[in-house]
Amino acid sequence: MAIKSLVTGGAGFIGAHVTDELVKLGHEVVVLDDLSGGFEENVNSKAVFIRGSILDHKLVAELFEKYHFDYVYHLAAYAAEGLSHFIKRFNYNNNLIGSVNLINESIRHKVKCFVFTSSIAVYGAGKPPLKEDMIPVPEDPYGIAKLAVEMDLRVSHEMFGLNYIIFRPHNVYGEYQNLGDRYRNVVGIFMNQLMQGQQLSVFGDGGQSRAFSYIGDVAPHIANSVNVPAAYNQVINIGADQDYTVKELATTVMKAMDLKSELNYLPARNEVLHAYSDHSKAKALFGDAAYTSLEEGLTKMAVWAKKTGIKKSSKFENIEITEKLPSFWLQD
Repeated sequence: MAIKSLVTGGAGFIGAHVTDELVKLGHEVVVLDDLSGGFEENVNSKAVFIRGSILDHKLVAELFEKYHFDYVYHLAAYAAEGLSHFIKRFNYNNNLIGSVNLINESIRHKVKCFVFTSSIAVYGAGKPPLKEDMIPVPEDPYGIAKLAVEMDLRVSHEMFGLNYIIFRPHNVYGEYQNLGDRYRNVVGIFMNQLMQGQQLSVFGDGGQSRAFSYIGDVAPHIANSVNVPAAYNQVINIGADQDYTVKELATTVMKAMDLKSELNYLPARNEVLHAYSDHSKAKALFGDAAYTSLEEGLTKMAVWAKKTGIKKSSKFENIEITEKLPSFWLQD
């Protein structure tokens, strides 16, 4: 019998790549996505696509009843750390309550393993390199929601025997990224601005550092993790080791796109200044494969971005708190 897997958020960036990898592994994949941040054309043609929300618990229950999933890969989320301060209700509904709907059905239907993409946002301002055994102290509602789901998976395993694998990826970029999202994914924002002849928007002095991780180095491990018994019921950092400042990233993106621009320095926002992870556990579990350099990964993404073309930057319409909201996010 074929292995049946559910991928939530499978029309989005990381989810679409994980779906591709699962198809290669021979899984029968059902993708559930509400297309709030993804695109149906991203979905692998061999997967069954269902347009719907993880907040629709009746739909979620029907899918589990119909398909009897072996594995759940939960990648659906609204992953905008900075914006999450201003959309608390939306954030907790989508990133926590929606996750609970999936966990409930996974328990009821005896899913073999629940794979969850969390985030290094759970660490907050911990001193890098961030390690899985650090006490998480998230600094934004997005990180809080992700940590709450991690904690619920732990107690669901202890109470009901639901196996899980938690990944904490960070600053992943690559093909399928939503170039029109002004609130997250700085690589996509920079490429979209360059194609429009605009200056590159940099918050603060651009000295913030991140380890930008190419999707091709991340998605295969997430997909194949269910075949690695030692990964079960573990929290695993995944991504690149080398960190770069946002200013360095801007220069490298311009080189990859073969387009030049100036940097537009905006007022600093409330964010963690330096965040990159230790990947000793991932290497022990999945092997110490060579990772794609930033230059190589950006060059691959640039080819796709130019083919995809300029995307209109859409405004988030349901801001709940406007106090201290960066003015850049309000512009049309």
